[in-house]
Amino acid sequence: MPPPGRAAGRAPAVKILVGDPLDRGAIERLRAAGHEVIERSGLQGAELIKALEGCHALLVRGATKVTGEVLRAARKLKVVARAGTGLDNVDVAAAKERGIAVLSTPAANAVSVAELVIALMLALERHLVPAAADLRRGRWEKTRYMGRELSGRRLGLAGFGRIAREVAQRARSFEMEVWASDPLLPQWPAGFDWVRSAGLDELLAGSDFLSLHVPLGPGTRGMIGPRELGLMRREAVLVNAARGGVVDEDALLAALKEGRLRGAALDVFATEPPGEHPLLELPNVIATPHLGASTLEAQRRAGLEAADLVIQALLALEV
Repeated sequence: MPPPGRAAGRAPAVKILVGDPLDRGAIERLRAAGHEVIERSGLQGAELIKALEGCHALLVRGATKVTGEVLRAARKLKVVARAGTGLDNVDVAAAKERGIAVLSTPAANAVSVAELVIALMLALERHLVPAAADLRRGRWEKTRYMGRELSGRRLGLAGFGRIAREVAQRARSFEMEVWASDPLLPQWPAGFDWVRSAGLDELLAGSDFLSLHVPLGPGTRGMIGPRELGLMRREAVLVNAARGGVVDEDALLAALKEGRLRGAALDVFATEPPGEHPLLELPNVIATPHLGASTLEAQRRAGLEAADLVIQALLALEV
């Protein structure tokens, strides 16, 4: 049931701009709460500023860039909500200066991203993309694509938040050994005593697969660079379905081309879309266009959770 809205028959007092496509249930929930909802996708900069005139809340996914310029110009704005994980498309510092509440739905996408991480590992190890492409071209290359099992291999998780824990649970079902590194955790999560806690360097040196699960920020940008890649095993595989900027892509390209790293599975890039990126030309790289949260279930959860957060925040602020 949606949260309580304004009294029946009362004219909408609050305008909400939805800047990216959302599940229809989320839109209906906002309207059921008595708010006026404006749907305008693909706006940036000056166009976004104009659309925000008179709006009290902005609800986005990852495409809309909520810059400091936008936040300073939107004089009535009180709430910004991101239907998804991470806030790298929102200038949080500028929002704080303006007293604008910034919200997100970090748990909504966890299962979908975790499933994609496992899928990327399987696809890389079983050569699913080139094998399927060859078969479509009429080539029966059964002996060419000798793969490897996940069972018995060690998965290292850099970061051990919600998504990483979902990955760990699925890796366990594949009989993988799981290590994790997360210096920011106040305490190790209950129920995960079977996951070994390790320092990052130990994780890098000991993992067959290294999967990244950290937000993008000053402390994590480029955190996997030449030194870190140099610590990894030559037979190791890097998996990144977090944020592209946490990996030094030039260093990764060099490591893969020189045989210092066996492969990489990437769902994210420092610049998206990446264009004609040299990583996409390598046979030991599998890449997807930021599909981590692109499931019907994840989008519905994220949209509904974000809508509820906006409604509750506006009520709390008495807008």
